This record gives sequence, C-alpha cells and structure tokens, in this order.
Amino acid sequence: MRVLFIARYRDPTMDRKVRYLAGMPGVTVRQVRPAYWRDDLLSANQGTSNSDLEQISLPMIGNPGDPHRTIYRTVSFGLRQFRPDILHAEEEPDSLAGLQIALARRLFAPRAKLILNSCQNVDRPRRPEVRWVMRQTLRAADAVLCVNQGAQAILRKLGYQGYTRVLQNIGVDAEVFHPCPARPAGNRFVIGYIGRFVPEKGVDSLLEALAQLGPECELRLVGAGPGRAALEARAAALELRSRVQFVPPMPPALVAPEFCQLDVLVLPSLSTRVWMEQFGRVLAEAMACRVPIVGSSSGAIPEVVDDAGLIFPEGNTAALAACLRQLQASPQLRQELADRAEARVHRLYTQEMIAQTTMAVYRHLLNEAVPPAP
Repeated sequence: MRVLFIARYRDPTMDRKVRYLAGMPGVTVRQVRPAYWRDDLLSANQGTSNSDLEQISLPMIGNPGDPHRTIYRTVSFGLRQFRPDILHAEEEPDSLAGLQIALARRLFAPRAKLILNSCQNVDRPRRPEVRWVMRQTLRAADAVLCVNQGAQAILRKLGYQGYTRVLQNIGVDAEVFHPCPARPAGNRFVIGYIGRFVPEKGVDSLLEALAQLGPECELRLVGAGPGRAALEARAAALELRSRVQFVPPMPPALVAPEFCQLDVLVLPSLSTRVWMEQFGRVLAEAMACRVPIVGSSSGAIPEVVDDAGLIFPEGNTAALAACLRQLQASPQLRQELADRAEARVHRLYTQEMIAQTTMAVYRHLLNEAVPPAP
C-alpha cells in the first residue's frame, strides 16, 4: 500500500502518527507538509527529510495558518511518480487546498482513494463560491474523517454519501506527554490554561472565576495572542496580578513539563456564531499527563472529556469557580479523574491508536477489510 499523506504539520510531536503508519508492514508513506509556519504560538522552518520517513516540505501561497484560503505551491504533489493507493489530505472540504488536491488526484492519480478531514462543527453561512468548492471536493472524496460528531452530522446534513468516521487527526504523542511525577504536597493550588489569548477561548472568564477563589489559588497562563494586553489589564482590575503568571509560548515538546506544574487544566472556550471548540488537543495532552480537566460546554469539549473531567456551562464563572473549589477540596476526586483521563486517552487519543484506526480505514477503502468499529 502506498500512501501520500498531506497535512499542515509543523512540529515533530505532530508527525508521530505518520511514522506509525509508515512502520506498518507492507506500507510506504510519503508525507507532505508546509515548508514554513508561523502563528501566535509557533514558528517553524521545515526542510525535506528522507530518513525513516520521507517528508516533502512545500511552500504555500497565503498564510499556512488559514485553513480555507491557502494552497500549496505545486501542481501535481508528485502524484504521477509516487502512484499512491491512498491520498489522505487533512484539509477541509470547503478549502482551496482541498479543491487543489482533489483536482490533482483527478489529473495525476485517478485510481487513488481520496480522504479529507473536517473539524467544522458549526454549519456557518458560506458564500456561493465556497459552497461550489465544497460540492466539488465532497463529490471527489471517498471518505471524510471528522474530528468531532458535529462535523460528521453536518456532512450528513449536506447529503455526503461517502464513508465518514469520527476520528481525531493529530492526537497525543505519548512518548512526549506521559504521567507526571507526584506533585509535592503544599498550600498552593495551581490552575492552568495553555493556548491562544483570543476572546473565543474565554480566558477572561477564568480570571473572573479566580477572583472568587481564595488567595492560595494561582493561575498560570501559557501562550500568546492579541488578547494578552486585555487579560493583563483585567487581572490588574480584579487585583489578581500577584496570583496570575503569564508564560510565553513554547514548542509542544517543552509544553509537556508545564502540565506537571498544574493541579488542574482549564479550557473555558466560548462559542460564537461561526465557531465552537472543535477538539481542544490540550485536553488530551493534559489527560495523558494525568492532570485533572475542567472544560466548558462549548462544542466538542464534553465529547472529548466525557467522565474524565468536570464540565461547566460556558461563560458561567460561578459554575467554573465551583468546579475548581470541588477539585481543590478533594484530592480523591483529582485522583479518580486522573485515572479515568489516562485510561481514556490511551483508548482513544494516542497517535498509535489513531494510526491503527486510520490504517483500518485505508484497508476498508481498498476493499481489504470491513469498516472499523465506530
């Protein structure tokens, strides 16, 4: 089996799944990724590698961080020479890159099975030209792997007849994110947030909740984004500056030790008219480190966490503060949630497990196996 895998991966911890695929018997994988990447949290300049995994780095036209309006600086993706059986592109069906890849498959590898990915769990309004792009890509796709149940439901609503399955795309690199050593007992209760500082992530509601807790509760905010200045001002207005620490962003491999400084990780996302939380990879990474989770009810967060964490109604700072008090007061509850989280992440979200399920999808599309169990 020959697999051309195209995805906007920009860090070694994101590649592990592809390496697992490449290590399976009878499989040859070529990975295509952006040559350059820059966003609020990460910058990357990636070369071409021919070591244990052949990796081709291509420049992109537009901002690689824009999932919809950017294309790869190529016409063929090397399809005619590589002759893949599977063309797996982790691109949205309504994206220009998705359309570009579907057209390249038609011209250079028409027998290859085309797989796209979708994260979008909000059926947002689309301009006529975007709807046209989506019709073309869905007509071409043999399968669409969906990061959450909402994305799968939208595809069905749109009448997509191909194979769909809910399957996280990147997952957790279990060789980097693993259980933390026991934290020493102390009077400090450290609450953490790791991610972008933008309004839809709801970090200001986390500050409001902290103001309702005792002085032994501290907050570490790890990340960057245009909302940092407003968050600093809000912390000052709430007289929380001595209890809130802003930590600059860092590569994912260095984020793992950050989890081990936390008693709880919070993802307080807020839904908007066009977006709600699509997965929250930081949740799965914290779960792998046995860090208790508190998440809002936005989008896929309850679906990801299930009974391995506490969920509060998004935007409800009193309910968020109550969840944090509950965890602060009960080491036993923190232990129970850590046990459930570790079991859940190894059952569903490690890159090795995702690679195995992805391979089962490939074999099904090539008529080599029955569909994998949902």
